[in-house]
Amino acid sequence: MGEVLIAGMAAMLICIFLGPKFIEYLRVREFGQHIREEGPQEHHAKAGTPTMGGLIVFAAIAVPFLVLSDRDAQSLAVFGVAMGCAALGFADDFTKIVKRRSLGLSARWKLAVQVLLALGLWWVARHEVGLEPVLEFRIGDGSLDLGPVLYFVLVFLVIAGTSNGVNLTDGLDGLAAGSCAIVLLAYTAISFVTNEQQNLALLSACLVGACVGFLWFNAFPASIFMGDTGSLGLGGAIGALAVMTQTEVLLIIIGGIFVIEALSVAIQVFSFKAFRRRVLLMAPLHHHFEMMAWSETKIMLRFWIIAAVCSGIGFTLYQQSIGR
Repeated sequence: MGEVLIAGMAAMLICIFLGPKFIEYLRVREFGQHIREEGPQEHHAKAGTPTMGGLIVFAAIAVPFLVLSDRDAQSLAVFGVAMGCAALGFADDFTKIVKRRSLGLSARWKLAVQVLLALGLWWVARHEVGLEPVLEFRIGDGSLDLGPVLYFVLVFLVIAGTSNGVNLTDGLDGLAAGSCAIVLLAYTAISFVTNEQQNLALLSACLVGACVGFLWFNAFPASIFMGDTGSLGLGGAIGALAVMTQTEVLLIIIGGIFVIEALSVAIQVFSFKAFRRRVLLMAPLHHHFEMMAWSETKIMLRFWIIAAVCSGIGFTLYQQSIGR
């Protein structure tokens, strides 16, 4: 337990220590955020705010994890997926900066990289860790034998869905970082308290600490944004943790805030294409409340509360499932 706490604190302090110099470096190099024209008008004032803050987040995660952990197959696979998704996000952010537009890599490139990362995670889970290709419902006693091929499809859907869900949530100052910290805290508890997977718990604690440290600069009004580097990387980490703890179904509850944000976009797109009507004033959901004149801080705090409730329910269901 001591190493887990030390790792989390170290990640937080490294992030806070690196923040000011990194923000200044990004300002000098003019690596600023480009704002979508169709987004809320209030966000145009944020144009030019330094982005790619995910770089310091993952630097803060990597150091204590690599120094303090035993680097077993499970934790290294999760770390590798997180770093791979962060690298994908960095390429996307850098493309936006170079081309000076709000659109980065094509969806085809993102999909291809996510498939490769899912393939690597699937291979480690099956052949190094020895996980069975089974979908554990964790609600009741049910499970479903998927077989190797469908299990790979599940791994891909979890990685792609979670990384993109966090990416959609990253639209307000502090919203994604705080929500990720809450969800990852639940996975720290799942890994340590119930499974005694200390290396996974240590990595999860590093992720929590880095998110909290990043909030020092990302809370409203943000001095830096995490960019796709951070949101895709953190989402990939959460998805990989769900695979390694066999909580893919429970992730729908634990990461409920990300599911809500993703569903709001899907419903908005479907409604407009099918009926030429919009259900929300703007998607994702946090923008809908912005259009209703809610302050960013109010939306952020209420979404954090929802994330905490969802994570608490998910953790309780997991504890009950392993106690049967």
